[in-house]
Amino acid sequence: MPNSDDTEVLNFGWEEWISLPDLGIPALRAKIDTGARTSALHAFDIETFGPASKPKVRFTLHPIPGRDDLVIPCSAPIVDRREVTSSNGEKEMRFVIESNISVNGQSWPIEITLTNRASMNSRMLLGRTALKDNISIVATERFQQPELNYDVYHTSKMRNAQPNRSLRIAVLSREDNYSTRRLVEEGEKRGHTVEVINTTRCYMTINAMAPDVHYDGKRLPRFDAVIPRIGASITPYGTAIVRQFETIGTYCVNPSAGITASRDKLYAHQLMARHKVGMPNTAFAASPKDTTNLIGLVGTAPLIVKLLESTQGKGVVLAETKKAAESVIDAFRGLKANFLVQDFVKEAAGEDIRCLVVGGKVVASMKRTGAEGDFRSNLHRGGSAKSVRITKEERETALRAAKAFDLNLAGVDLLRSENGPKVLEVNSSPGLEGIENSTGKNIAGKLYDVIESRARATPIKRRKTAKAK
Repeated sequence: MPNSDDTEVLNFGWEEWISLPDLGIPALRAKIDTGARTSALHAFDIETFGPASKPKVRFTLHPIPGRDDLVIPCSAPIVDRREVTSSNGEKEMRFVIESNISVNGQSWPIEITLTNRASMNSRMLLGRTALKDNISIVATERFQQPELNYDVYHTSKMRNAQPNRSLRIAVLSREDNYSTRRLVEEGEKRGHTVEVINTTRCYMTINAMAPDVHYDGKRLPRFDAVIPRIGASITPYGTAIVRQFETIGTYCVNPSAGITASRDKLYAHQLMARHKVGMPNTAFAASPKDTTNLIGLVGTAPLIVKLLESTQGKGVVLAETKKAAESVIDAFRGLKANFLVQDFVKEAAGEDIRCLVVGGKVVASMKRTGAEGDFRSNLHRGGSAKSVRITKEERETALRAAKAFDLNLAGVDLLRSENGPKVLEVNSSPGLEGIENSTGKNIAGKLYDVIESRARATPIKRRKTAKAK
């Protein structure tokens, strides 16, 4: 038995209430069995993950007997895998983890094997190696220690709890760039397993009962969260993959609908207008007969003519005169391209502000200045960036814009105009390199704060039946 310096004797009956705080389990009834050497915890959907040098196991638990609607996800490092013989003589290979057990204010580490105890009244069995020297067993009694209550699973404290649980996270990305590497690095630093999945190599099983995502000939494992980094060129297929993860029930940092809307510049501007987000005067028309009226709706030259599929400043043209605007519009129409016409905000002077919104908060902002002679401030086009302090109005505008698309990670680009901030674009896959380098902030860390708080099962509302005891 483990040695202990505690002098206070703990009396245990043959059944006691315990908690396993490391696993996010605040209340559990355990059977005390000194005839068993090893402790066992009820677990199902047991799955290993992580590197072979430091393997982990994750599993789910129904803490309340008869309540299969309440599911607690858990994970822990694997300390061993051993053969265990049950009371009926059956042998089973089980994963062994280590976790702290807490009883009446006292806590100590124990080894636990994982097995399905669905048919047992007690979700946990405490063997003799888990009992400290100062524990005295009263074999004829139950609950010698203070009783807990299953009601704790239905409290706000439980819903907001963040147990020390390793997550399995997928980054949907086709590129080995700074953003992808930072997401992997930061996640692994926090003890999570982060896998980069090439979006175009995913394929789907679409049915009502068992929808799945497959990759390289195998069904992908169950991820706790997905971080979409969908390139503009594969938006339709990429968002279909995100939708499939949503169908399975995986937490996706940015929803498929928000990504789709942000990529369709016409729809994006309509959506921002609906949510009263300030933006430059914008017009759209399909007929070549409407060119003059189209320009008139926006204002006078200079004007911006922007392809609906433009990214990183490509397909964005500054027309300094009305005649130049007509020529650009005619050229785009000749290519059968869809485009917008926008008012040019002269006072911005080739500068814009990128606000990085994470989980409903502006966590960083930078001012981007275009290369000499270029009205576009994109860093991909040689622009420069530096940290900037934004106003309350700019902050509120950025938050309103990200909320319009329901994005938990968004780069909101806005201009400082005489009439207040004007949003140019909402980017659903913003790069991290420029803003982390210019502001010195750990944006990837801020994103994982959100993932860790949301990628967990929330106990559902209690059924209208008698309280479980």
